[in-house]
Amino acid sequence: MSFIPPTQMGYDRAITMFSPEGKLYQVEYAFEAVKKGWNTLGIKCKEGVLIAVEKRKVQELLDIKHLDKVFMIDEHIITSFAGLAADGRVLVDYARTAALRYRFTYDEPAPVEFVARAVSDLKQAYTQHGGVRPFGVALIIAGVDDSPKLFMTEPSGQYMSYMAVAIGQNHSTIIQILEEKYRYDMSLDEAIKLALYALVKATETKREPQFYEVAVVPADTKVARKVSEEEIANYLKEI
Repeated sequence: MSFIPPTQMGYDRAITMFSPEGKLYQVEYAFEAVKKGWNTLGIKCKEGVLIAVEKRKVQELLDIKHLDKVFMIDEHIITSFAGLAADGRVLVDYARTAALRYRFTYDEPAPVEFVARAVSDLKQAYTQHGGVRPFGVALIIAGVDDSPKLFMTEPSGQYMSYMAVAIGQNHSTIIQILEEKYRYDMSLDEAIKLALYALVKATETKREPQFYEVAVVPADTKVARKVSEEEIANYLKEI
């Protein structure tokens, strides 16, 4: 039987109970679920933003080609997540509803930060009420409004803007690669190559293009699109 420190004992039983150190242990446990998720990263550059995800065949009969990991929130906003997939699916639908409601109200596309804040507000609400648990998922939200934007929302309800960010099982390795090689003035093609390079290096395996998913939002068109499998294959050859 593992030893539980006295300061922690009992304080992880309820989400509304602070420990003497000022921590909410259920929120920290939610972060652990994110750390076990699939590798996911986002990059912002002068030509736009992108999200890249590594996909894994967790079951032999799983149809990996029809497994979506990058989702369209609006025509100019994309998102992906790491952590509990069911939680992520619910938050993606919530983000879509928030963006749609903004369009109906103001007759213009929702700002990227508005969507990130709406998702984070919901996450935060689930850290302060009894009978609920935190969302065990972190979302990367990227898009272009007046300029390229990239946000990451944490299980605690915190969100921050990034130039490049990674979440998932090998996030620390990916972040180290991004810190070494990232430049804001890189082209969108260079950013895609960097993203795929970081995903490949993080697992030290050379995978087929169907095991990666990439979506971009160019700054000139402000219209999101998914990079085709053929394009990903060519990028993998170049790196």
